[in-house]
Amino acid sequence: MAGTSKDPKAATPSGGNSGWSRRSFIRGVGVAAVSAETVLERVTHAAAAETDPTAPNNVVKGSVKVTLTINGQKREVEVEPRTTLLSAMRDRLDPPLTGPKLVCNAATCGACTVLLDDKQVFGCSVLAIDAVGKKITTVEGLGTPDHMSPVQAAFCDKDALMCGFCTPGFVTAVTAFLMKNPNPTEQQVREGCKGNFCRCGTYPHIVQAALAAAKAQNGART
Repeated sequence: MAGTSKDPKAATPSGGNSGWSRRSFIRGVGVAAVSAETVLERVTHAAAAETDPTAPNNVVKGSVKVTLTINGQKREVEVEPRTTLLSAMRDRLDPPLTGPKLVCNAATCGACTVLLDDKQVFGCSVLAIDAVGKKITTVEGLGTPDHMSPVQAAFCDKDALMCGFCTPGFVTAVTAFLMKNPNPTEQQVREGCKGNFCRCGTYPHIVQAALAAAKAQNGART
């Protein structure tokens, strides 16, 4: 008849119109099962976090005490889950480690470079709780004014610094680079340092310092 319409998908076997179909019913059951599983997983992680707040995939709330291995020493520090390794070292440790510098806070300048298990990372982009159980080395751990590392000594000899803000990051980055490539060319040094920026423009001296440090380290091995 005119003015009437039928929707076979919406009709039930009894001729009613409930708006449900077999397909939508199965879909709803599946969504409910997944939601229940997600809730259970989150509750489990939260309970586990109370025992070990640094374990992977655990939910951490509030501040927790963690132990960081920095420059060969165990350092206890209280951090929030969002606290970066750089912030933990500069703002939470007593006494603080101020070698790595906070400049861009966006992992683009390299001033906060540290070594994590001897690999170059930006301290502003690594969470402190993710560094637990790993070996952390800052520029302070590479040498002292009385006993400088070959890289530190070369930076002084080649006058590879000016204002000093970028220097700790460059020293640490060059150290990591020479671990991987102990006998680099000038072009390879430039490539190896491209993640660090010097706003004073001392790049030529930095490159020469890296080459001098490589030569000194190779001579010491010989």
